[in-house]
Amino acid sequence: MDKEDLNNDVIDEDLYEEIDDEELYELVEEERQKALERAAMEKISGKPKRPFPKWTFWLIAIAMFINVIAVLPQTFSIPAIDFLITSAKLSTQEDIQEYKKAVVVVETGESKGTGFSISSDGVIITNDHVVDEHETLTIAFPDEGLFSAEVMESYPEVDLAVLKVDGGEGLPYLDLAAEAKFKTDEEISFIGNPLAFNGIANEGTIIDYTQLSDWDEPVLMLHAPVYRGNSGSPVINEDGNVIGVVFATLKDDTHGKVGLFVPIDYFHNRYPSS
Repeated sequence: MDKEDLNNDVIDEDLYEEIDDEELYELVEEERQKALERAAMEKISGKPKRPFPKWTFWLIAIAMFINVIAVLPQTFSIPAIDFLITSAKLSTQEDIQEYKKAVVVVETGESKGTGFSISSDGVIITNDHVVDEHETLTIAFPDEGLFSAEVMESYPEVDLAVLKVDGGEGLPYLDLAAEAKFKTDEEISFIGNPLAFNGIANEGTIIDYTQLSDWDEPVLMLHAPVYRGNSGSPVINEDGNVIGVVFATLKDDTHGKVGLFVPIDYFHNRYPSS
């Protein structure tokens, strides 16, 4: 898909295929390259080396590794790591802990995305582009484990799909709002599986509706750290109800990079039992 100008907005090339943002990894690699360059310059400058015991080197290496894994790299200038720090803080809240139980990994074999359960027998909402024409998929709940699932309904015009897990019973689920009511700058939370991580909670604010050229209905914009793998993440309001589904990012002239989500109304208008 070529980039196109839509009402002063520029859509990412892979907008409807996947939220494509490897910023975190790129920044980590950039910091590593800078460190290598500094080491090379010191070698060229011929500065005398001070004795450096091997045990000290390994101690520092282990400490740095633990910091990265534990998401505590406060001394690193890597802005993208902030979304992991925010998730760690949000995940201490009881309501977020409960929401996360119903958010699943949707795997097709070639890729993964996010979905969320809306019933105790395992009806799952995700994006149509996450399903990507697969009829059967694997669903992973955080506590209940793996299930096979089939596609029940697909609504490509609003990038939504409904799945049903095989043998689901007593599963955690999220409540849906009747409609996507909101106020400008209203705070929301969303949970997904961005980049190489699972069950990442984050927060943002709602901006407003925007109209995409190839959609009949407008979608909503978010000020939020949305990354590849967040496709299918539930957008949850302060009442604990899902008001939409994340599906893409967009570069807006006014607001910069924003997340996009499908209002939950579009699901209710299509799904037979809603």
